[in-house]
Amino acid sequence: MKPQLVMSDLSGKHNADLEQTRNRLIKGGSWRKQRIVVLVPSADMIAAKVAMNYWNLAFPPNNGVVRILAQGMEVGDAYSTAIENVLAHPDLSQWEFLLTMESDNLPPSDGVIKLVERMEAHPEFACIGGLYFTKGEGGVAQIWGDPKDPILNFRPQLPDPAGGLVECCGTGMGFNLFRMKIFHDSRLRKPWFKTYNGKDGQGVGTQDLTFWTDARKYGYRCAIDCAVKVGHYDLTGAFGPPDMVW
Repeated sequence: MKPQLVMSDLSGKHNADLEQTRNRLIKGGSWRKQRIVVLVPSADMIAAKVAMNYWNLAFPPNNGVVRILAQGMEVGDAYSTAIENVLAHPDLSQWEFLLTMESDNLPPSDGVIKLVERMEAHPEFACIGGLYFTKGEGGVAQIWGDPKDPILNFRPQLPDPAGGLVECCGTGMGFNLFRMKIFHDSRLRKPWFKTYNGKDGQGVGTQDLTFWTDARKYGYRCAIDCAVKVGHYDLTGAFGPPDMVW
């Protein structure tokens, strides 16, 4: 400890300006219920670097967190089946948020806190995700679709280098915070997440954008928080060098 003269006022930094502190707490919404169900679809194994990354994630203080591993299932089936089970639970169905984390994504340690803060500040969005890119040298931001275009599209949009929100027509699922109440909407098609492979006469589509194609019909909006930078991990080198974070 450095040499110092101790005076009688030791009320602390946060007490020094209570108005500023109160405004900070209101912005983060930490005084509200911010309970989170975490859903991770995965094969039998998760890479060690991803596991370490998950251990370091911070969550809103003194709020409930339940982690669900959907193992050995096709990803669309994993999401839809797990969410059905959450909604069937008398307690978890009433929680505020659902966080999806895929087993090859590396979110920052404060990523959950930042996404919750964005959701509190932007009630117009049903989902806000972290910024990550498709794997490989030509990777694009998973900010799918320009909502200003009157024709629904999922063209990859540009990220905001200043770290702002970018509204889009659909998100990837690697690190997304959903409001739980969206899944209580009986108008949405079930299963919510379905992958189309061209064999059923309904074209080709990934489960994430299939969901948003339906959800946008009922006014649900989404965005990407470009301040939450998420790595996309390629352990085996399927898209370049092994052990690469794109």
